Amino acid sequence: MLEIRKLSRHFGAKAAVDSASFTLERAGFIGVIGRSGAGKSTLLRMINRLTDATTGEVLFHGQNVLTLQGAAKRRWQGQCAMIFQQFNLVPRLDVASNVLHGLLNQRSTLTAMFSLWSDADIGRALAILDRLGIADQAAKRAEALSGGQQQRVAIARALMQDPQIILADEPIASLDPMNAQVVMDALRRIHEEDGRMVIANLHTLDTARRYCDRVIGMRDGRIVFDGTPAQLTTGVARDIYGADASFSEATTSTALPADRAYAEAMLS
Repeated sequence: MLEIRKLSRHFGAKAAVDSASFTLERAGFIGVIGRSGAGKSTLLRMINRLTDATTGEVLFHGQNVLTLQGAAKRRWQGQCAMIFQQFNLVPRLDVASNVLHGLLNQRSTLTAMFSLWSDADIGRALAILDRLGIADQAAKRAEALSGGQQQRVAIARALMQDPQIILADEPIASLDPMNAQVVMDALRRIHEEDGRMVIANLHTLDTARRYCDRVIGMRDGRIVFDGTPAQLTTGVARDIYGADASFSEATTSTALPADRAYAEAMLS
């Protein structure tokens, strides 16, 4: 379904991503882990075409999406929705309008400028918000919501695109542990119920172990691990985070409490 072939991105002499290759043959829940600066975000941004690749290919059902331009590129970005660490909502707009913005690539400029959404579009947006447990927030400004609620609005906006792939770039990095669990539970449920592929950049190996079917570990722009959560041994954790890695680098304040002991043991 999705094949990454020798994908690289260079910024001057530095390789943010260095010849990354992997194949996803089915719609799994994939975690990409590693230290800050390992290349995780750049990898997802290249897949979505938000960042240009220096070399390599991104093949979706055999088509190299890196060659797409104009309307074809926008259609790909609609099929491959992004969720960001900082939510990227319009703070002064109400929640429902933010969710409807997921349709911007599919509707006319006039519709977007004057919010001329159809009853069907509005009904679908409210149904998605209800699914995520925040339909009662639909009329509120996005800026009035908690961080966890705002991230669920961002997930709802992504679902409005009806994507085949959801790319989540550090979706819980700005959240407290309770809201982090709510967001990760929602993403896992979307994967299981909808059959959508989810690729999530995660700063902590404990979260990847709990939620993911497959884990890709990156270090200094290179993929150094590709396997199941059960294969995340102490040695593998050291390969990903470095021999000098500490517990605090492999888990943060957003780590889910039930799994913090695992991360500490892996790096002790």
